[in-house]
Amino acid sequence: MFPTLALLAQEGGAQVIGNDSATVGGLAPLDQAGPEQLSFLSNPLYLPQAGASRAGAIIVSRKDFDALAEQGQAGQRNWLIAANPYACFARIAQWFERQGRPAALPGVHPSAVVAADAVVPVSCTIGPNVVIESGVRLGERVRIVANAFIGAGAEIGDDTVIQPQVTVYHGCVVGRRGIIHSGVVIGADGFGFAPDFGPTGGEWVKIPQTGRAVIGDDVEIGANTTIDRGAMADTVIEQGCKLDNQIQIAHNVRVGAYTVIAGCAAIAGSTKVGRYCIIGGSANLAGHLTIADKVTISGGTSITKSIAAPGHFTSVFPFMPHAEWERNAAIVRGLGRLRSRLQQVEKQISSRATEE
Repeated sequence: MFPTLALLAQEGGAQVIGNDSATVGGLAPLDQAGPEQLSFLSNPLYLPQAGASRAGAIIVSRKDFDALAEQGQAGQRNWLIAANPYACFARIAQWFERQGRPAALPGVHPSAVVAADAVVPVSCTIGPNVVIESGVRLGERVRIVANAFIGAGAEIGDDTVIQPQVTVYHGCVVGRRGIIHSGVVIGADGFGFAPDFGPTGGEWVKIPQTGRAVIGDDVEIGANTTIDRGAMADTVIEQGCKLDNQIQIAHNVRVGAYTVIAGCAAIAGSTKVGRYCIIGGSANLAGHLTIADKVTISGGTSITKSIAAPGHFTSVFPFMPHAEWERNAAIVRGLGRLRSRLQQVEKQISSRATEE
């Protein structure tokens, strides 16, 4: 049974213009949608595409709807008017995803190894070959898929999904409604070693990592991302953060609420990232920095000093044809010599001005 526009409008926080009892069979892009499908418009550049679309209904902002109406393209179609069409689409897409998701039946697979004193509510789903050690506490409806490991004393909040091959080390905490994708490691030792070298040699002395990794509510962590435990205090990912694949979060880092980090980024130890930040793919942040709230860092950027105010920061050189890059690189290499020559010229001018 297909949902009505009225139901989907309620899910997405939108208002229906048209027939709210019309049904929708699924979602599709503007240029591919048919009469039984719902699409969305979040960028005014695609207004012509929206007007030409065959979609049975389109999610739009009030401003874009009015623009289409002025062009005579708003009739004979149903609309969902939303303050944020993209977010409305996302919430409706979640509804469709929930309907198509295979039901997770509560219970513990016979091959799972669960410590006798672990707290595992009957609403939980524990998959094949899962290991749950002593003192673990799971919330209601937690789902742990095959081959995951939950270390001694760890806590997992209500409605969190742990995908295959995830490792949560001892004592670590994952909040409610989290999504932890395959290969994630939470709570491995941070990279802490004290140098002890003399004239004839020495060694790196391992510093025990006795803190935890603490993950807040509504956090999603992408595949193969690693979050190290703290050396003494905790590594903390606050609520609502979204982390992409293959990210490295070092010990004692704190990532503020609702910050998003794209793939292959790395944050060195004891750096504090503010709330609502956006960190691009392959960006890297040095250790012991403080990044203000609402900072955007472009992909591939290296941040070596603290950032005290919101803004967009970039350190990468724009791409260009290789030969042109080589010419510019040669100029950059010569800037030191050019600076020295300029200083000499300034001294000569200053000396002559004094003589006159």
